[in-house]
Amino acid sequence: MAMIEVKNITKSFNVKKFNKETGKYEKDTLTVLRDFTVDFKQEGVTVLLGPSGTGKSTLLRCINGLETVDKGDIIVDGMSVKDKKSLGKIRETCGMVFQQTVLFPHKDVLDNLTMAPIKLLKMPRKDAEDRARQLLDKVGLLSKEKAHHNELSGGEQQRIAIARALMMNPKALLLDEVTSALDPEMTSEVLNILENLAAEGVCMLAVTHEMAFAQHVASRILFMDKGSLVCDANKDDFFTVYRKENERIANFLKFIGE
Repeated sequence: MAMIEVKNITKSFNVKKFNKETGKYEKDTLTVLRDFTVDFKQEGVTVLLGPSGTGKSTLLRCINGLETVDKGDIIVDGMSVKDKKSLGKIRETCGMVFQQTVLFPHKDVLDNLTMAPIKLLKMPRKDAEDRARQLLDKVGLLSKEKAHHNELSGGEQQRIAIARALMMNPKALLLDEVTSALDPEMTSEVLNILENLAAEGVCMLAVTHEMAFAQHVASRILFMDKGSLVCDANKDDFFTVYRKENERIANFLKFIGE
């Protein structure tokens, strides 16, 4: 049984489009996911690839209940994202790490990590702090527990954001372009952490343009284009068979220098 079932979802946004004839902006609808269906088991690393604006990040946000679907449904560990009473549990089940790390600036690293487990899981403070220190050690930042966000590099902030997501004991991590704002050295720091988590069996769904991560860590590749699923394949087949046989995939990989 799949842990995450995406069932024929459609998601659109209201946008403004410039009409050249009238010289005015008019209301329009942008559909970013079209009758989209896919399942995810509680194992392995799935990388979502495709051009910008094709619905990859929106899919993660819909899974986590941060965006509502127009049609269809998403079932996470037996819970529907349409059931508002289940959203809190769904977000515990699927921890999410965003492009831009949001750490509370007035709190140190330890407090940032322990706040949610103490308030939402009712975890005793000592237990929360012990777990936080274990995770900080895992991401190589135990010495930073008293630091604030302005004392941390971008790579350190993202590694702490990953640790914070793990504090809730999620069954899956949703990673939305977590290295997009980082320089190559900081990107390497974060990817090393993700590789270690993958080796430990942590389930991950990752939107990324880092082909090194996809090639070394992913077990499955989803290629999306214009809100639809073009390819669902294991990593080896994607980078060999499909890159030769599918012109759209070949052009994408060529464009990003792979």
